[in-house]
Amino acid sequence: MGRPFGIPVYVSPSWLVIAAIITVLYEPVVEGALALGPLSYLVAFVFAVLLYASVLVHELAHSVVARMYGLPVRRITLYMLGGVSEIEREAPTPGREFWVAFSGPLLSLVLAVAGFVGYQFVQPASILGVLVWQLWVANLLVGVFNLLPGLPLDGGRLLRALVWALTRRPGIGTAVAAWVGRALAVLVVLLPFASAWLGATSLSLFAVLWAVLLGSFIWMGAGSSLRASRFRERLPRLRGRVLARRPVAVPSDTSLAEAQRRMAEGEAGAIIVVDSAGTPTSIVSDTAASAVPEPRRPWVPVSSVARAITPDIMIPADLSGEELLEALRGRPVPEYLLVETDGSVYGVLRAADVNAAFADV
Repeated sequence: MGRPFGIPVYVSPSWLVIAAIITVLYEPVVEGALALGPLSYLVAFVFAVLLYASVLVHELAHSVVARMYGLPVRRITLYMLGGVSEIEREAPTPGREFWVAFSGPLLSLVLAVAGFVGYQFVQPASILGVLVWQLWVANLLVGVFNLLPGLPLDGGRLLRALVWALTRRPGIGTAVAAWVGRALAVLVVLLPFASAWLGATSLSLFAVLWAVLLGSFIWMGAGSSLRASRFRERLPRLRGRVLARRPVAVPSDTSLAEAQRRMAEGEAGAIIVVDSAGTPTSIVSDTAASAVPEPRRPWVPVSSVARAITPDIMIPADLSGEELLEALRGRPVPEYLLVETDGSVYGVLRAADVNAAFADV
């Protein structure tokens, strides 16, 4: 939809669904206040737009502060239940985590106060009055809701930053905020039933469905945060040298059966094809080699089941953690050649081995 501050903004088609729901539900309120007839639907739709404009401003605050701290922002996406800023790296300190998280609700509440003050200077029973009222209420809703203390909401990130600062362990902060988020999700689902039991409102199917949808969103977001935290804790142990397979080098005219025999004999884990000068030219693909029937392998040259070694799949052997993952993301292939600083071959790294290191996360 645009690139404010250089940040791409996308709107999911699911927004049209929630915009239609908000328009239908809010139209009777507009009609009761202004008696506009069919035009009241337009004003109600403007409320839906203002609500998501408030969400966009909220997410822009997160993204701009994150970029001030040197954290790259991929994009902002608005969808049915709100918006998300895709910040590619975690804040390095609890203080920066706090301000990245707090900037969104803070700006929303500032705009709510500004809208409330402006509402005092307009005629309430007018389209302008209703729109200004919509503006400050929308920002108030966005700000207050996001301050609830549970992940994936901003209040959960604030709680995480606090626990992180107290314990010096970000993983514990994430665990605490995520489980509070799950408790919050249960409370959200139970809210319509509790309200009906107390006699405050009548129980409606729409309220129950909306509570279940919102509660599910919070529960799944909290679970995703827990998995991401476990992933980050394992990340420092991800080292190219540890995961790499020691290769055996064979000429291009070697049969697949003979190459596999040499690999087993040398207790190697990969096969590299070399030219007459001993320079690696390709890596034998496990998938392609396995697809060759065993009786045919003595007659199939390894070159026919190998992938050419190009500069983009050659990775420094010393990479580890997030640097290693970034290198793999930029070059998605099944096998990589790990090389030393002098250009010599250290080993072969298979993407499947990297995935297996995190299989139980």
